[in-house]
Amino acid sequence: MESTANLRTSLKAILEEKKGERRVLVLYGRENGPHQIIEQQEILHPKDIAEGMAERDLDVIVLVGYTLPEPDRWFLTHSEFKLVPSEDFQGWLLGKDGEIKHTFKQVMQPDELFKLIDSMPMRKDEMKKKS
Repeated sequence: MESTANLRTSLKAILEEKKGERRVLVLYGRENGPHQIIEQQEILHPKDIAEGMAERDLDVIVLVGYTLPEPDRWFLTHSEFKLVPSEDFQGWLLGKDGEIKHTFKQVMQPDELFKLIDSMPMRKDEMKKKS
């Protein structure tokens, strides 16, 4: 899982770099918010889940309110992400085309996430090619 806190590259640039190659799960949590961001990360951590994420070319980017640089905060609030900074937890699933495919405000279980990804046209094509 990645965090933009220690990177000099903007979130927008990171997402642009992944476009066409990777799906991205972006997680945002307020620094003093509830435990959802930690819970979401823990749910995605077990080896079998990590293998499912790798199979689906899925990266996770974790954003915590107080570590979020101002340009990234502006990008999230003034783009299709429509971040509401007062929300305790928000998540976005981006397809390989870079478009937001799903937005959520509660922890998402891996089976829900994988089912959503597996229903995407590009993922269906990938599964057909592997058969």
